[in-house]
Parts: sequence; structure tokens; C-alpha cells
Amino acid sequence: MRAIKRLFISVLLLVVLIAPLGAEESSFSKIRQEIEKEIKENQIPSLAVAVIKDGKILWQEGFGWANREQKVRATEETMYSLASISKPITATGLMKLVQQNKVALDQPINKYLGEAKVQSPLGDVDKATVRRLANHSSGLPLHYQFFYADTPHRAPARDESIRRYGKLVTLPGESYRYANFGYGILDYVIERSSGHDYATFMKEEVFSPLGMKHTAVVLSPVQQKLAATRYGTDQQPLADYHFDHPGASAVYSSAHDLIRFASLHLKKPLADQKRVLSDKSIDEMQRPTVTTKPGVGYGVGWRITENEYGFKTVTHTGGMPGVRTRLTLVPAEGIAVAALSNTSSNLPHRVVEQILATLLPKYAQQMRRASYQRTTAAPPLPWQPTADWIGYWTGVVETYTGKQPVKLWIQPDGDIHVQLNQQLKQLLNQVRITD
Repeated sequence: MRAIKRLFISVLLLVVLIAPLGAEESSFSKIRQEIEKEIKENQIPSLAVAVIKDGKILWQEGFGWANREQKVRATEETMYSLASISKPITATGLMKLVQQNKVALDQPINKYLGEAKVQSPLGDVDKATVRRLANHSSGLPLHYQFFYADTPHRAPARDESIRRYGKLVTLPGESYRYANFGYGILDYVIERSSGHDYATFMKEEVFSPLGMKHTAVVLSPVQQKLAATRYGTDQQPLADYHFDHPGASAVYSSAHDLIRFASLHLKKPLADQKRVLSDKSIDEMQRPTVTTKPGVGYGVGWRITENEYGFKTVTHTGGMPGVRTRLTLVPAEGIAVAALSNTSSNLPHRVVEQILATLLPKYAQQMRRASYQRTTAAPPLPWQPTADWIGYWTGVVETYTGKQPVKLWIQPDGDIHVQLNQQLKQLLNQVRITD
């Protein structure tokens, strides 16, 4: 009888111990299976995911290989290159300086720069404010420049980059144009205004207070062993690369750390975290001050969607060679989801949406409805030039080395060839005509 009683108590304890974990993880079991299937069938190196709700981490896990060659498995602590999720992280450091009255969002960016200034051939350069660089409405154009370790090219000093690329192509505030270099200027403002280099400032003022132990701008030798290798579409490791806009693209972090970062921006920091920003500053970051498309705006480092399948979401994504990432917050529900991959796959986006659909039935219902509408909609037609476009065009392009002659040949079938100065004639890819 005593043996049966002991056995009953043991079984009861086992059920008590495993029930909570099983209850939480069971809702994500289908997603886990789909991740494992996708990694196997499409040769995706790895994915790491983390989910938090109301200050409790519901799920965090890594799948696949952080480094195939060395057989290093991915975990929730693996450090992934974040690409543009670096922007809200940099913006958090910027807002720390705003709280300290060292930077003002609505002051001209040139107030915080040195000898090299942002310039505008259109005038009104003082309207290129800190906020407008942070929300991509300053007038700077799209810019990205990578410097690979296996080539001799290295990023110039930031003043030189500003001299070359700090040129406004539209009037400040006129329109939204995603501009990586704007965040390259903002991380330089952080350095100049704080008296510390960008990487050190972010570690001391953001990462350490939030307990983000696996997050860095510059990887130490130890962290390099914890970082996921970037893989190209040919499944081969990519050479390491750096930028002339580190504040836009250079941060490494783990899925676990990103969820800790999200906790701050949900205004529900974990017990061991320090509040590096006030609620007022968080609200300012999540207030859209420029419209990117109907119902979607950009604040200070965040994209805000007023109605993403029935919910207001605060999001940033990242994508570049060997990187695809997404972090989405649903502030009203106290939910955040992070998904990180070390290759250019849309799996992180699908996983985040699947997790949100699992947690939010209304989200799932509206997502299914939208998916049906997309599949039944006619595909967009490719651009075809009208008669007034077709022909041979000449003009000039202004560059930091001076004006350069440019020639365009627009063909009836839509192909466009371009020649800059005496360089070889080239075919333009991904042609889009705007306005």
C-alpha cells in the first residue's frame, strides 16, 4: 500500500512539474513542426524565435545550424546580425540623449555635426531635423554600402561619408524615403553628443541596463564564436562585412535579448531590467510622424501599423545578404515576437505572423481573410513604357566628385540601359517609375 501511495505521489509531482510547460508549448507545437520542416526542405541554416506576453517569456528556441561548418547549433542565445532592426535600437540610444537634454528631436541635424554638414541643393537644409532623419523624411535618398572583409575597400571616416552622401534629394518633410545613411549620421550624433563611441555608449546605456548580454555593435572574440554565420543564397558562408551606416545595420543580438529589448518598449520591463527610457519617450518613438502608406507610419525608429489584422502593431524588420529578421510588438496586448535567420528567407516574417495568429484569434481570422483576397487578386502588370518614354535621353548626375554625364536608352519592351560617364553601358534592374 505504501509503495502504491509513493508511486501516486511521484506521478502527481511529475504531472505538476510538466503540465505548465506542456500547456505553454503545446500552442506552438504546430509552428515548431513547420519551422523544422521548412529548414530541412529549403536548406535554411537556422532560425531563432522568442515570444513574450505580459512580462512572461512563453517560448524561446533555436533551430538548425548557427554555423554549419563547425556544427554549432542555433539557440535563443545565438547572436544574429539584425540588419535594420538596428534602427529602433539606435533610436533608443538617441532618445536617452534626448532625455538628458543633449539632443533635441526638432533641431537641425547640422547643429550636432562637425565640419562636414548635410547639404541641400534645394534649400531649407535646416528643416532636416534629427526627427526627420529618424523617421526617413529628411530628404536623404536610399543608400547602403557594404565593405567586405575579403576586399581592400574600407569605410571612410564619417565626416568624409557625410561630405559624399549627406545630400538631400527632396525637401525635408516632403516625403518618406527609407534612408540607411540617416541612421549612419544619427549614430555619429550619438558619439559627438555623448563623448563615447557609438558601440560603447550603446553597451553602457542600453544593452547592460536591459540585461542584453548577447547584444553588441562590435563583436568581441568571445562573441564572434556565439554569432551566427551569414549564408548566401548559394548556401555558402558570406565574408564578413561592415558599413558606413552602422546605426542602421550593424547590431548583433539574440532572440532572447530582443525580447528583453521589446519589454522596455511594451512598458513592461522585466524584474532585473532598468528603465532606460521614460514612458513619455517610448510614446514619442511609437508616434507616427510621417506616412509611409495608408494606415502605416514611421516614428522614431519604429514602423507603426494602425490595423494589422485588427491590431495596432509596432514593428521593424531587417534584410541584407545572409540576414532576415523581424520584431513585432502588439502593445495593447503586451505581446512581442522576434524571429531571426542567418539567410535571406521570408521564414521569420511567416513565423512571427503565425505566432501572433496563435495568440490572437482575431488576428488569425483577419489574416486568413486577407490571404484569400491576395490569392484571388489579379497580379500587378509589369511596367511598360508609353511612347513619350521610349528613346535616347541624356543628362547629368551630381556626385561628390562633380557632375557626371549620364545616358539612358529606354526600349519599347521596358528594358532600360544606362551609361555613366565613360563606364560600360549597363542594364537597369528592378525598374520602378515614381510620379
